This record gives sequence, C-alpha cells and structure tokens, in this order.
Amino acid sequence: MISLERMVRYVRYRATTAGLSTAASSALGRLGREGPYRLTELARAEGVSQPNMTQLVTRMERAGLVRRSADSTDGRGVLVEVTETGLDVFRQRRAERAQALQELIEELTESEQRAVNVALPALARAIQDRRQGS
Repeated sequence: MISLERMVRYVRYRATTAGLSTAASSALGRLGREGPYRLTELARAEGVSQPNMTQLVTRMERAGLVRRSADSTDGRGVLVEVTETGLDVFRQRRAERAQALQELIEELTESEQRAVNVALPALARAIQDRRQGS
C-alpha cells in the first residue's frame, strides 16, 4: 500500500490554493462537503483536541474561510460554517487534486487506465458503504 500512500501524498501536495495546512484543508473540506459543525463535533470528527480545533478555526476565521455563530439549539455551543471564500478555496483545491490525479492517469497505458477507471469507483463505493455503516 506504499504506492497508495505516495499517490495520496502527491495529489495533496499539488493542491496549493490558500497555502492551507493538511489539518486546515481537511477541516475546510469537511465543512464544505457536510455543512456546519459544532466546534466540539468538528474536533472529534477531525481527530484533534478541542483546543487545537479552536486555534485552527481562529486562523481560518481570520483568513475569511469560516465563520462562527451561536448554535440555535444550544446557546452554549458554537457552530462553524464555511464562508463563500472558504467554499471557493475548497472547490479550487478539489479541482487541483483532481487535475493532479488526471495527469497521473494520463501517463498510464490504456490497460492501466481501464483498471484505474474500474478500481477508483469501486474504492469510492467501499468508502461510502463504510461511512453509512458507522
């Protein structure tokens, strides 16, 4: 699986818009795909401590990528949501990663390209099944 790790690292490296850290890119991606999160839930989902997530959200908020608001269901809680600027960055980074992957695929032979075009959707389906099962 070293080859998969190399591919993921290469594709991530090619996404450079806004110069985000891996942690910021991951959190922004989650917010862009899934919508607003309570700060505590975002920290849990991203596998970081709440103080670390608070610092990360503060940096992203200063950059105009996210905004905080009071949770209407619980005034003690804070919701974090992506801004339009953040969505633009999220979409651009996604496009950069897709382009990087497409360039790699184009370097493959026809039979290798066919294999990738079968394998990638199958892997995506397996990931989706795991998400729905948890």
